[in-house]
Amino acid sequence: MNNFRLVLLAFIFAIKSTFSAFSQEFSYYGEKITEEGAIPASQLLELMKDTNEGTFKVKGTILQTCTKKGCWMSIDLGQGRSMIVRFKDYGFFVPKSGVEGLEAIFEGVARKQIRSVEELRHYAHDAGKSKEEIAQITQPRQEIIFEASGVIIKGYKRKE
Repeated sequence: MNNFRLVLLAFIFAIKSTFSAFSQEFSYYGEKITEEGAIPASQLLELMKDTNEGTFKVKGTILQTCTKKGCWMSIDLGQGRSMIVRFKDYGFFVPKSGVEGLEAIFEGVARKQIRSVEELRHYAHDAGKSKEEIAQITQPRQEIIFEASGVIIKGYKRKE
């Protein structure tokens, strides 16, 4: 009888684990994309080393989103670097908060760009940085900017 209970408990645990894996929340923004074939964001710097532009499907951790409209998100590239992801034709937005630390999958075009002091300050303002932090931005910076046509955020239930 004890073996039966152990087997039953193991079976229930296995069913529950399987169900929870299938029930993970996904929210979609922009064009409907899948996560198949997405590369880790940490590989993007190497893939962009010898080119100024490329089309990619990427997965990475969300560091922050625009607190004003949700019109961009910052993605961790590793090694203390991050990348701004904007949305094609300003056609969709992501949540303004509550997605930090979650995984995003996004597809579109990555481009190397020089970001002006004005643009860097604008994004810092949108991110809620202090006036002192914004004032410390005094030099333009070359970065990879990603324009996504579609985004999936894993672990977030979209509020309709």
